[in-house]
Amino acid sequence: MIRIRPMTPADWPKVEAIFAAGIAAGEATFETATPTWEQFDAGRIRDARLVAVDDAGTVIGWAAASPVSRRAVYRGVIEHSVYIDPDHHGEGLGRRLLDAFIDAAEEAGYWTIQASIFPENTVSLRLHERAGFRVVGRRERIARSQRGPHAGRWRDTILVERRSVRNGVDTA
Repeated sequence: MIRIRPMTPADWPKVEAIFAAGIAAGEATFETATPTWEQFDAGRIRDARLVAVDDAGTVIGWAAASPVSRRAVYRGVIEHSVYIDPDHHGEGLGRRLLDAFIDAAEEAGYWTIQASIFPENTVSLRLHERAGFRVVGRRERIARSQRGPHAGRWRDTILVERRSVRNGVDTA
């Protein structure tokens, strides 16, 4: 049975390995290397850092977010990531983890969750759409990939967001 719980520093080795697999695949991020735990910890909000663990207690997925700005007016806006161990792709784990992340973020008072997703990552785009995210726009040639199958190429990203009705955002 899969459990979803708050991420702890002890989870970092497996979280980092899953992050590294996402970087290597070339369809999840522009990052070229994983951060240290200290860098990860300093850059991610603590309210909604989650891991999915299997029956043996092994981390098989994670979700975390960063603030989009230090400005007070944007205190409720975060940009998130969800990563699943490649051995567990296609098991519905991404949806469970994303739903738990949304609940934790809303409980903590965040009113907008956003993500930038490569257009080729159709699995992630569908996952986010089913979880209530909407496409805000396409950022054309936003950055050049440094690693993976797209190294040296300019890439587009699709900006998606989910607005919280629970935290007073009018979605109309």
